[in-house]
Parts: sequence; C-alpha cells; structure tokens
Amino acid sequence: MRLTVRVTPGAKHELVERIDALQLRVVVTEPPREGRANAAVVRVVAQFLDVPPSAVRIIHGLTSRSKVIEIKEGP
Repeated sequence: MRLTVRVTPGAKHELVERIDALQLRVVVTEPPREGRANAAVVRVVAQFLDVPPSAVRIIHGLTSRSKVIEIKEGP
C-alpha cells in the first residue's frame, strides 16, 4: 500500500492525521537535518498504522515535505 504524506518537521509535539484513505498529515519534533525527520516520520507512521517500522519505507521525496511512503503488508 502506498500513502502520500505531508510532513511538518521541527514541531513541539508529534501528530498523525488521516486526510483521506491515501493521505496523511504528519507532524514530527525532529528537525529536517541528516535524515532525522525522515526517521521520525517512519517511526510515527508505523505507530499510527500499528506495523513495525521495518514495514514502512519512504520511496519518494526524501528531501521534500511531500513524501510517498510504502507500507509492506503481511509476512
């Protein structure tokens, strides 16, 4: 499954909002430096979807606020 994610880095708290079936808004506390915000996005999306972080992968937009992530389903 692929989802479109709009990220806000450097916030005071973390938040995940579902915009629709295929879009999320993700707010993370990590700054957009050295991949820290991307790692936080993977972590909070995995928590939100109740999957392990290894099942979440950013496939497009590593340096952008708009990202496409892929969720690996099943074993």
